[in-house]
Amino acid sequence: MADRSVRLKKRAEFLRVAAKGRKVPSPGLVLQALGRDDANPARIGFTVTKKVGNAIIRNRTRRRLREVMRVVAREQELTGVDLVVIGRDGTRGRDFLSLVEDMRRALRKAGVRGTK
Repeated sequence: MADRSVRLKKRAEFLRVAAKGRKVPSPGLVLQALGRDDANPARIGFTVTKKVGNAIIRNRTRRRLREVMRVVAREQELTGVDLVVIGRDGTRGRDFLSLVEDMRRALRKAGVRGTK
C-alpha cells in the first residue's frame, strides 16, 4: 500500500467488488475482496457510512483502517486483488491490535494470499 495510485476511487469500482466479491464481516470491519487475473498490487478502497457518526468520526475511522491496512501490507505483499474495507460502528471503539487481527482473519477467510 505504498502510494495512492493503488486505491479504489470510483463508485463503480466499489460496486463491482460489492457485487462480485466475497464479503467477510468481523467485529471491527467488513472486508470485501474480488480477485483479479494479474499480479499487480492490490487496489484498496475504504468507506465508512454515515451511520458511524459525523464527518470527523468517519474520517478518524477511515484513517485507523488505512493504518491497519498499512501494518498488514508490511507483513504480506497483497497482489491480484481488489479490496474494499468498510468501517463499522465498532471500529471506532476497538483497540488497534484487535483491528489488525480482524483484518488478518478477514483476509484469510476471503482467500487473499500474500507473496511475502
